[in-house]
Amino acid sequence: MILVVTPVARVQECAEAIQTATQEGVQVAPSLRQALTLLRTQEYSAVLFDQTFEETEPDDSEMALERLGMAIPVQMNFAISKVDRVVREVRGALQRRKKEVKLARQGAQQAMRNELKGPVTALLLSCEMALQLPNLQEAVEAKIRAVYDLAQEVRSKLDAPA
Repeated sequence: MILVVTPVARVQECAEAIQTATQEGVQVAPSLRQALTLLRTQEYSAVLFDQTFEETEPDDSEMALERLGMAIPVQMNFAISKVDRVVREVRGALQRRKKEVKLARQGAQQAMRNELKGPVTALLLSCEMALQLPNLQEAVEAKIRAVYDLAQEVRSKLDAPA
């Protein structure tokens, strides 16, 4: 969902063009107050702000920017921008957001791999040492072997490419 925040009269034309170009739903808020209400109740992929709000309502503009969540902000001057330019800006912003999310996900996956490799290796070694103990009861050996097999499975998933 995309939110367009502008009091400009031809906003509906822009909203329809954005929806057609991005295949995402578009909501329109004619004021920052309405935008703040929508931002509390809905998650957006992008929020287009009319640049005039930044100059005329700086406090509300700041509050809106703080409540964006994962949405990418796009500043536009709707009074002078043609619809096709607005659509290009939105597409570009969504592509940047998609790339940033992908990079963040890859970074988080790599960090998790790095974080878990040591404990998984220690678990495997502990299981191997426990399995080498003399006079190990069958039930205990079976449980340790099950833990060892699970740890091996986790290790193989950590070593697999993302």
